[in-house]
Amino acid sequence: MARKLTRRRVSERCWMFLFIALAAACSPASPVIPSMFATEPSPAADPAVALLKPAAAPVAAAAPPAPVITYGAPDKGFPVNTVLSLDQPIEAGDYAWNGEGAPEGPTTIVVDLAVQRLYVYRAGVEIGRSSLIYGADEKPTPTGTFPILQKNADHVSNIYDGAPMPYMLRLTWDGVAIHGSEVDEEYATHGCVGIPEPFAEILFSEAELGDRVMVTHGWMTDIYGSGA
Repeated sequence: MARKLTRRRVSERCWMFLFIALAAACSPASPVIPSMFATEPSPAADPAVALLKPAAAPVAAAAPPAPVITYGAPDKGFPVNTVLSLDQPIEAGDYAWNGEGAPEGPTTIVVDLAVQRLYVYRAGVEIGRSSLIYGADEKPTPTGTFPILQKNADHVSNIYDGAPMPYMLRLTWDGVAIHGSEVDEEYATHGCVGIPEPFAEILFSEAELGDRVMVTHGWMTDIYGSGA
């Protein structure tokens, strides 16, 4: 049964409700505290390129970005914007190749005699790297910039008793070329650049007549160091 409130009780309840409303209005809102541990997901690391032995399977890996720098002489240099990341240093007979994702463009080959490495770039992206042997003593490999003058997959030397020079890329008309060879630290050439034959076959299919080959001592040492 409903009962009638006296005026005094109605007044007391009104003051009570008013006090509660004022207290709620004056209470500061709970601050929002940002988490100190909130992080964005880290980008996935590019896998390293595996080294290949002469009978190994093709590489499937990506290359990490590097600064865009023009290397070489001012009138003969070219921009390098990506280099291969290898899972271990290259030793005699090793090579790596990964042209996946590289843009179309001119191919440039660099031979570093100081560290016995050959580097292949397409449009400034490194797509191949190999160990090598070269000419020493009385038959040194010449340095400079050379165009590829001739290609012959089954070439044999007409100077050195028909010695095989598979996947030959001629640099000079007096016998200097890049070609497939057994690569061992104890071996040297008569001035040519010898690279592992499986790598030479890949390079032969990539390179075109007129592509530049730079032969030097000490290439991109700030990036590659003493050889990788």
